[in-house]
Amino acid sequence: MATELLAGKTAFITGGSSGIGLATARLFLDEGARVFLIARNPAKLADIACRWPPDVCRFASCDVGDPLEVQRAVQTALDWLGHVDLLINNAGTNLPNRAVTELTPQTWDLILRTNLHGAFYCIQALLPSMLRRGSGYVINVSSVAAKRPSPLGGAAYNAAKAGLAALAISLAAELQDHGIRIATIFPGEVDTPILDLRPNPPTPEQRQRLLRPEDVARAILFLATLPPHASVPELIIKPTVQTYI
Repeated sequence: MATELLAGKTAFITGGSSGIGLATARLFLDEGARVFLIARNPAKLADIACRWPPDVCRFASCDVGDPLEVQRAVQTALDWLGHVDLLINNAGTNLPNRAVTELTPQTWDLILRTNLHGAFYCIQALLPSMLRRGSGYVINVSSVAAKRPSPLGGAAYNAAKAGLAALAISLAAELQDHGIRIATIFPGEVDTPILDLRPNPPTPEQRQRLLRPEDVARAILFLATLPPHASVPELIIKPTVQTYI
């Protein structure tokens, strides 16, 4: 029988009802982890969680942009799991009207709250328990848009994802002597529901050439299974056909 790479590990995954978050949850569960999922859609989460025994997969409906909701979800997870080894900050969103000339203070705030502030809220809520144990791993899902910003992602999304990367570097420098590792993964174009929010969504044929959520999940698993003395601060993964210059 194959070894379960995450046997005995616990994970808290945001944006766990679809896309990269769901693919990561499935892979982690297959590899022996106990997983707590959060997302805004409780019906989707319930449908996912019911496929595994309740002793290995549970969930909470949560808007990561609301710090009080995050605190409640984290406490629920800790009450069940006891501790969290792996925090996967994956929740993200965008909107069709993403050009600078179309953004409003309200839509700017929406994108920043979900893509950047939510990751901080989860880190802030889980960090005390990680510090007490002297171990933990935070893996942030950013975007190639943070490295190569363009109108495709939009100014708010680009800024949020770049901010997430900067947050991770700052946090890693502060925590490297406390047994806590921080990594950021920068996916290129991935065939997930967020593509439907583009002003001009890709065609089915174009989607076939993009990364799959499972590709990014396997990259996250690689990071998560490194030994404690090894750390990858940043990892870029993109479709072969996507230019990176």
